[in-house]
Amino acid sequence: MAQNGIVTSLAGLVRGMKRRREAMGPVVVLAVLAFGAYAFLAIADEVAEGEIRALDRQLFVALRDPANPSEPLGPPWLEEVALEITALGGYTLIVLALAVIVGLLVVTRRYGPALYAVLSVGSGALISHFLKQYYERPRPDLADHLDVVHTLSFPSGHALVATVAYLTMAALVVRFFDDLRVRLYVLFVAVAVSVAVGITRVYLGVHWPSDVAAGWALGAAWASLTWLVVSLLQYRRRGNSAKRGGDHGA
Repeated sequence: MAQNGIVTSLAGLVRGMKRRREAMGPVVVLAVLAFGAYAFLAIADEVAEGEIRALDRQLFVALRDPANPSEPLGPPWLEEVALEITALGGYTLIVLALAVIVGLLVVTRRYGPALYAVLSVGSGALISHFLKQYYERPRPDLADHLDVVHTLSFPSGHALVATVAYLTMAALVVRFFDDLRVRLYVLFVAVAVSVAVGITRVYLGVHWPSDVAAGWALGAAWASLTWLVVSLLQYRRRGNSAKRGGDHGA
């Protein structure tokens, strides 16, 4: 009897540890949401008051050739690489990648995740557009723009939308894998691509560093918020389904 009690206690402990591990996901995402929102608001406040201008210029110039500040550091081919990387944050490639993933989800009749992806990325793009109009920050004027730009500077649309899009797509991919290593790898790739895109915007002379930092922060916060909203809706739906099942069983 004592042995059975020990086995039962150990089994309960293991189940409890598993539930705690699963509960860590929303906690981490909520922390990212809070930190990202706070960081964006802090940067936006500094930009509005002009207090970050000196740091922006210092970091911007650090990526320029000291002998010729109009040129970026590195050999000519590095500029081509930067242009190709920065395209990963452009609307064309993001829309194409999103269309492929949404198409796969629709074909496999996963309509909820497909709608989540479209709404998450689409709303992120709208937020970027409205914030640019609100802050009306001019583009950097310390060097020639090495990429074509049509909008205002703050926040970086490439950094914001790329962060939202790739984190959203990563969230969809990790649903199909239970291995923690695979999940971490997918999230790492999403973050790495977003970071690389943001750095190229400064390197190509089309954004201030604070534009990019604000884009990363708000992008991570918005991707976290949409994930939490969807998770909450799924949790409530499962709870309602279980309740109806219990009522029918009674």
